[in-house]
Amino acid sequence: MSGTLNKVMLIGHTGDEVKMHYFEGGNCIGRFPLATNDSYVNKSTNERVTTTEWHNIVVRNKAAEICEKYLKKGDKIYIEGRLKTRKWQDEQGKDRYSTEIQCTDFTFLTPKNENQPSGTTPQNTPQTNPPAANPQVSSSNTSVTEEDDLPF
Repeated sequence: MSGTLNKVMLIGHTGDEVKMHYFEGGNCIGRFPLATNDSYVNKSTNERVTTTEWHNIVVRNKAAEICEKYLKKGDKIYIEGRLKTRKWQDEQGKDRYSTEIQCTDFTFLTPKNENQPSGTTPQNTPQTNPPAANPQVSSSNTSVTEEDDLPF
């Protein structure tokens, strides 16, 4: 073991729809902002203060396509991944940096019936109905995880 760890776990609400980018060879990535909130009571004013932190989430390939299909702005989601800082240049040629969460696993937390507008009926599509059918998705294994028949 190398003695280091780069792991991020977040539960938050999406701030926008998933923006997809497709590449030659069939690969793709999806990007979306995730908001996490922290609240506390200011001791001097006894006021409840809520702060919001925004995170840039990046998902790849099949996981990105699943997010694009099922995630809507405002949905609650659990994200697991690692921090990655990218260097890029703006229009003036200045170096810029972006810190992103490279998502490796996620779980949809918004109940399916809250995603749908009123008056519509849910469509039954086997093995792709989150969160009931696919409660947890890993970018390395996007199939439904079967429970082992272990005695413990």
